[in-house]
Amino acid sequence: MSTPQTPQGLSDLTDHYDVLLSDVWGVIHNGRESFPAACAALTRWRAERGPVILISNSPRPSADVVAQLDALGVPREAWSAFVTSGDATRLLLAERAPGPAWRLGPDRDAPLYEGLGLSFESLDRAAFIACTGPIDDETEGPGDYQDRFEGAAARGLEMVCANPDIVVQRGDKLIYCGGALAQLYETLGGKVVMAGKPHAPIYELCVAEAERLTDGPVARSRMLCIGDGVATDVKGANAQGLDVLFIAAGIHGGETITPEGLDAAAVESLLRQEGAQARWAMADLTW
Repeated sequence: MSTPQTPQGLSDLTDHYDVLLSDVWGVIHNGRESFPAACAALTRWRAERGPVILISNSPRPSADVVAQLDALGVPREAWSAFVTSGDATRLLLAERAPGPAWRLGPDRDAPLYEGLGLSFESLDRAAFIACTGPIDDETEGPGDYQDRFEGAAARGLEMVCANPDIVVQRGDKLIYCGGALAQLYETLGGKVVMAGKPHAPIYELCVAEAERLTDGPVARSRMLCIGDGVATDVKGANAQGLDVLFIAAGIHGGETITPEGLDAAAVESLLRQEGAQARWAMADLTW
């Protein structure tokens, strides 16, 4: 496993790639504010080099998340297309309509289900679980659902999880996501199906977007994935044969960032422990 190279900025990579697949949460915003340098870097890449496709494990359809990006100050010029786990998961949910499903997640994720013909029931009457995350992600974690999950797993209910992320950073706090609930459900013997990172369906949608934007095939060697999550961004790209630029100051910042900046040895150790590989690593995304 090779040691990640540490470019000074995205400008060092312009000769290597034609298309960027950039993670969102942890790379260009933290849920409360956008990162101006990262947004400027993507804007410049798009203007001078090629398409930027945002690839997010948000459980909502991409069209519904654009307003959030706007509100956080992420300029429309920073991206060419947007693909979410919600987009990919809608295909899985449509296959299971009309259900009924037990809907697990906050009300803000309701757009995921619009137009799919799904019905919803209590857990004891549901045919499967549709999970986007904890109902209240500010206060709840996986343990709050253990009793209900034990019963559902014993009944053989399948969980469709729309957000494979375990945690994300909201401001200076880490909050649990759907992936943490799915992880617990699997340990209890439940079956989980996911389409977001690190799973293949979301990447297939991104490749289709890249080909649409470039009017033809794009070699995977000319596509670069950018992300801060080893289990999702890095391992997902590895499975697809795509190079990775690891952004260390995201959810793994406590392990990989020192007062002096990027700790390259800590990044290498983290990746090795997770069985993952990144060709490049930076503290934050900059030009």
